[in-house]
Amino acid sequence: MLRLLCLATLMTVASAQPRLAYDGGWTDTASGDALVSLPDGYDAEPDRAWPLLLFLHGAGERGDSLALVGVHGPLKERRQGRDLPFVIVAPQVPTGERWTVGRVAAALDAALATYRIDASRVTLTGLSMGGFGTWEAITQMPERFAAAVPICGGGLPLGVEAARGVPVWAFHGAMDPVVPIASSVGMVGALRQAGGDVRFTVYPDAGHDSWTETYANPEVYEWLLSHRLGD
Repeated sequence: MLRLLCLATLMTVASAQPRLAYDGGWTDTASGDALVSLPDGYDAEPDRAWPLLLFLHGAGERGDSLALVGVHGPLKERRQGRDLPFVIVAPQVPTGERWTVGRVAAALDAALATYRIDASRVTLTGLSMGGFGTWEAITQMPERFAAAVPICGGGLPLGVEAARGVPVWAFHGAMDPVVPIASSVGMVGALRQAGGDVRFTVYPDAGHDSWTETYANPEVYEWLLSHRLGD
């Protein structure tokens, strides 16, 4: 009952937030909708360009209800009163699908075309399946992101050297039974070997949920805000 009540509350909140349609053009698999949360002062400062935080959810939040993308991550933190000076865009993946570079690019393009965003301060974060999507996106299009925070993710270390210019702060729980910590270790090690700017935080007692503590940490957002493309 409590879970249903929480979901109903999230759906009510989500219905009041802006929604953004993104279109990959040549393929329907890169099209969908995103939930958007604007920072305090966005409407009052019409000449200001804001940092963008693009959030990639985990596998459990796939579907056709945008309220799900606010269950975890920066949207949850803002809902609970945290002051986050970003335009936050959280696209959703349909049931049974996963993050692709095309989907991330389509959501990013739509955000840049619709909102007042400082293109030099576009940052990316994701958890679990979204952590994998984060690693893949910065490897395939590193020129688009000022910094990235992949949480309990992973990927193919071969080729990650392309992301050496993107500052990365990765997080993982040492006891993760879903995505083994070796998944992050391999990516972090390969990026460090390539000369990348990478930090790695391991929670020694955490399981798969290494995102709640991470997104509740104000230092994470300060670190993201400290980076610009070309620094």
